[in-house]
Amino acid sequence: MRLSKLTDYATVILSFIAKKNSGVHAATGIAEETGIALPTVSKILKLLVKAKVLVSVRGAKGGYKLARSPEKISVAAVIYALEGPIALTECSASHHSCEQALGCEIQGNWDLINKTVQNALESVTLADLILPVKPPKEICIPVASLY
Repeated sequence: MRLSKLTDYATVILSFIAKKNSGVHAATGIAEETGIALPTVSKILKLLVKAKVLVSVRGAKGGYKLARSPEKISVAAVIYALEGPIALTECSASHHSCEQALGCEIQGNWDLINKTVQNALESVTLADLILPVKPPKEICIPVASLY
């Protein structure tokens, strides 16, 4: 499973908005702060509004803000907004688009795998994405145990 650059950029944009979760943010300001080109930012913002991840505020001081708190916006919702339904295989998305569907004995297993991945993505929220990165713990092995 590989996500598109637009989805990657969407997480950057949403993380920026979530960190500064007060007020609204103009597309130009988001582009300047994130380093993502304005046309790309505008395209992503429209998709996120359509998916109800963001809301747009009209007017002179308008812009975009989160539709819900960062704790209530899952990574799965962001992926769905940019990529469509989460599906690891063709049969995960639609049982009708695979030529092998009628004789496939593992189709149900792929459904299980797909659902597990989807549940994992739903368990990670925008609030999780903006937490400071923790360096990996160093493992200490006593030299004496190497002999």
